[in-house]
Amino acid sequence: GAIKSNIGHSQAAAGVGGVIKMVMAMRHGVLPKTLHLDEPSPHVDWTAGDVELLAEARPWPETGHPRRAGVSAFGMSGTNVHTILEQAPEAEAEENAGAEVVDGPVAWLVAGKGDAALRAQAATLREFVTERPELGAADVALSLATTRSAFEFRAVVTGTGRAELLQRLEAVAEGTKAPGVVRGNATEALGRPVLVFPGQGAQWVGMARGLLEGSPVFAGRMAECAAVLERYVDWSLLAVVRGEEGAPCLDRVDVGQPVLFAVMVSLAAVWESYGVRPSAVVGHSRGEIAAACVAGALSLADAAGLVVARGRLLVGARGAGAMVSVALSAQRVRERLSGGLEIAAVNGPASVVVAGDPAEVAGFAEACEGDGIRVRRVSDAFAFHTSQMDVIGEELAAAVAGLSPRASEVPLYSTVTGELLDTATMDADYWRRNLREPVRFEAAVRALLDAGHGLFIEVSPHPVLTGAVQQTAEEHGTHAVALGTLRRDQDDQERLLTSLAQAYVHGVDVDWSVWFEGLGARHVELPTYAFQRRRYWLETGHGSADAVGLGLESAGHPLLGAVVVPASQDGVVLTGRLSSYTHPWLADHTIGGSVLLPGTAFVELALRAGDEVGCDAVEELTLYAPLVFPAAGAVQVQVVVGDVVDGRRPV
Repeated sequence: GAIKSNIGHSQAAAGVGGVIKMVMAMRHGVLPKTLHLDEPSPHVDWTAGDVELLAEARPWPETGHPRRAGVSAFGMSGTNVHTILEQAPEAEAEENAGAEVVDGPVAWLVAGKGDAALRAQAATLREFVTERPELGAADVALSLATTRSAFEFRAVVTGTGRAELLQRLEAVAEGTKAPGVVRGNATEALGRPVLVFPGQGAQWVGMARGLLEGSPVFAGRMAECAAVLERYVDWSLLAVVRGEEGAPCLDRVDVGQPVLFAVMVSLAAVWESYGVRPSAVVGHSRGEIAAACVAGALSLADAAGLVVARGRLLVGARGAGAMVSVALSAQRVRERLSGGLEIAAVNGPASVVVAGDPAEVAGFAEACEGDGIRVRRVSDAFAFHTSQMDVIGEELAAAVAGLSPRASEVPLYSTVTGELLDTATMDADYWRRNLREPVRFEAAVRALLDAGHGLFIEVSPHPVLTGAVQQTAEEHGTHAVALGTLRRDQDDQERLLTSLAQAYVHGVDVDWSVWFEGLGARHVELPTYAFQRRRYWLETGHGSADAVGLGLESAGHPLLGAVVVPASQDGVVLTGRLSSYTHPWLADHTIGGSVLLPGTAFVELALRAGDEVGCDAVEELTLYAPLVFPAAGAVQVQVVVGDVVDGRRPV
């Protein structure tokens, strides 16, 4: 039956209204009757064929075939649309419909078209889940991540159980800060991320150990790295990461550098498994080896051989140098340098690494601290990227002369040149320069910002470059976001989940389904979107209609609208329309829960009526019943003044 029989003429919405009606009919298995039907149209021959009007609703039986219905919409301009709808197949029962098995944190994703909608959605979800204790944390997480739209305003709460997640969801609803809550705006259009690979300072004992057990992708890539490293070293990569007895320590440069390389390459594989693929890569010092491998410029075997050769050659240089990071610009640092010191890296507008003779580095640091300048020790054993690396650099070039660099699939910005690089040129001599020349990290970041990149993810067991990236972007005048991956002494799984959430709220497309593999989570019903409704109908004005335009006289009074002088008598009638909407102050006179017209208003009405007939005083006024205003609507008021009787007029 026509949707018009249900809701009247819906104009441009008639077509979609008909679709909704038939979808509901299919869902309920009922053929709806045509309402308000007096008799079939005489312009149709109802005797031909089996078509008839539904005067009564009928069951729509299951026949083994999907139900189908036609919907026609006829446009006023002559554009007509005809659609055939088919019943959707029944959802198959999920195989893992048993109890969920949660071993670790999960994330609840909430999104809205605006901040108010985001908070309302969080409140709605919290109320919905609270009232349904049978809903598991992972079930809700999976359903939110895979069955809900990712609108621009986003929040993610992470936790290991319902109570914790609900508490953090309340913080989103109230717009307050809380642990385990990440917020962001995906409208910033930061684009796909740049992966950043650091050099010194990111490694720590126990790093990524939890991911060896909790992430099959990480464990698989680490196993590949271990198999390749076995060609060059006599120790086990996995044993070092797990901290097994007898394994060498990370403090050894010939161990720490290959291990950090393997961890960063494997973390990049984890990001990729969640659908996060880089728009570009950049590496700092030895981190550039991992960047080249991830970009496709070096094979895993070549990159592993390079990092091992680099570490071995550096063993002999241990103790000859030192490095400190100072919070000054490169120009101001140069003004303070003595003859035995060099700038080893320019990381940001106020982040420079100085290296050289240990005694001179110590004196430089002491002088800076005495002037209130922040200084951080980077290395007490080496002076990378200085003249101390001249001989080692030549030896490294000879050791890796067989490298086979190639043009990378992903753009690589070099911290040797400070600009976009043709990675086919990353031969043995390039890696000599990488060890010997100052790291131009700030220049590379500026080149990335100039190219339109705005989102940076540091792929490391602990972030050491995010501050420099943010500082460079701020001085560059570009809005950018710099995120990490793991953090020192934090649970790897929880930290990885938080980093994924941070990327997601800033607009990165994350394939959340990967997180739920093996959790036994299933899809469950969730509340629909918390629409922020806005009324589009024109609001009725607070004033009354123009009495003069209606052939009446205006009363010129806030409580009365018109004056009528009857032709058959000497009296007068004044009319008005009163309500709490047109006269909001009336709501202040509430007695017993009812809005009443104040007694003084009755006096005012009588006085105004007396003015109309030349009477300037009210001799007596008796109220027989109160004038009560309805909760909705208005009250029509008439003040009738009668004929003169003994010099007085009744009202």
